[in-house]
Amino acid sequence: MRLDGPIVIVATKNKGKIREFAHAFAPLGKEVKSMYDYPDIPDVVEDGKTFAENALKKAKAVGDALGLPVLADDSGLCVDLLDGAPGVYSARYAGEGASDHENNIKLLDVLESKQLGDDTGQPLLSPAQFVCTLILYNPQTGETLESTGSVDGWITTETAGGGGFGYDPLFYLPEFEKTMAELTLEQKQAISHRGIALRNLATKLGHSQA
Repeated sequence: MRLDGPIVIVATKNKGKIREFAHAFAPLGKEVKSMYDYPDIPDVVEDGKTFAENALKKAKAVGDALGLPVLADDSGLCVDLLDGAPGVYSARYAGEGASDHENNIKLLDVLESKQLGDDTGQPLLSPAQFVCTLILYNPQTGETLESTGSVDGWITTETAGGGGFGYDPLFYLPEFEKTMAELTLEQKQAISHRGIALRNLATKLGHSQA
């Protein structure tokens, strides 16, 4: 499977994801277009039980509507003490249309009675993983290409950092002694679930980087 041409269409309206995709594909000389560039395509209901199911549904819906290859992402936070929640419901953990801040507050409220700590005294609530599944779909051939990535960290008790989006301000990385939101975009892309999934996808496509 190939990703020809100067444009990559990504099935998302998440501005944080769009920024990360644009940063990742720029070295390959590719421009990222999102659903903001195709406003006539209706939103896809993400009712799958897994990240892969949701990503495939979005890629096929948008790809078939445009007749062009489309890359779709579904990703989220999986917290150990919550048996993997919020998982596929990460973007709407506090309800449909919830803001990042509302989702973060909901997560802290759920975890506050289960507080743990580490040897450094950093107040931590639970081990957690960010998980990303990418699916590239070509409607002309029916081919799909799947790539995944994950990164381990901890949920901390207070938000920190003004970068990133979603749960990044709560996702603490012991090796950096920072949350994901305190990293530069370059640092985040190097270690994040989406960055890993993109590099895996680029390898499968025969590119040296993404």
